[in-house]
Amino acid sequence: MMDYKLLQALAAVVEQGGFERAALTLGLSQSAVSQRIKLLESRVGAPVLLRRSPPVPTLAGQRLLNHMQQVRLLERDLLQDVPMGEQGAGQTRLRIALNADSLATWWAAAVAPLCEEQGLLLDLLTDDQDVGLRRMRSGEVAGCVCATPTPVAGARALKLGDMRYLAVARSDLLATYFPPGWKAPAWGQAPAIVFGSDDQLQHRFLANCGYQGEFPYHLCPSSEGFVRMLCAGIGWGMVPALQIIQELEQGLLREILPGQGVDVPLYWHYWRNGGRLLEQLTQQLASSAPGLLGKGQASAFPS
Repeated sequence: MMDYKLLQALAAVVEQGGFERAALTLGLSQSAVSQRIKLLESRVGAPVLLRRSPPVPTLAGQRLLNHMQQVRLLERDLLQDVPMGEQGAGQTRLRIALNADSLATWWAAAVAPLCEEQGLLLDLLTDDQDVGLRRMRSGEVAGCVCATPTPVAGARALKLGDMRYLAVARSDLLATYFPPGWKAPAWGQAPAIVFGSDDQLQHRFLANCGYQGEFPYHLCPSSEGFVRMLCAGIGWGMVPALQIIQELEQGLLREILPGQGVDVPLYWHYWRNGGRLLEQLTQQLASSAPGLLGKGQASAFPS
């Protein structure tokens, strides 16, 4: 039988990014947390953590974390059905990974009703939409929004819709680098803005335009900062249509190639045995996300 105090220590170390912060969260000494991890490894017969900064779960550790995630959610259901004294189910915190652009646009409106109704607390981790699934695989989160359709073992995937990205820039930058009659090599001169090293949207867009070469770029790992840099004329970039409806309507930003955007599919991944709360969140996203994402499609090319 598993000792859940040991699993709780493992989850705390991974979620808090280290032994010291895990000890503060659990109200233990750092030495006590370390001893629990060593005892867990002794019982499992294999390492559960790679002692890096931050610590990374091994394959065995990932399976234990996945199990712990599901136990927490199922325990909530049990406390609702069979209240133990005055303890009750209380508030539940879900760790969710999603791309920063979803967080900056449709996510809050989609989940707000459930958070209010169920007293749900969210611990949100941001990753690029192409790599967010690694959080599920490592057992760090109960669900994630990403662009990958294939779920990890023990999970399901549900398509929420497509997020429309537009290549935009400020008018003066367009006039400088993309004057009338400009040709494909201009992409190699105009500075772009890229969200991070995993962001391939610009590359995908340029490939669709027939350009395969290098291009100068700024790195800006912030959705809000990304739009501010675009509006300041620092560079061009791929940004969700949902996020710049007002800037397009006011003429502050303009599409470089009107009508040529990139649609990124978004999928919700969640554990099969995640309990009622995770199922309720899934139903909430299934009913609300498609309509919210569709507003980006409708507003992509305002008159």
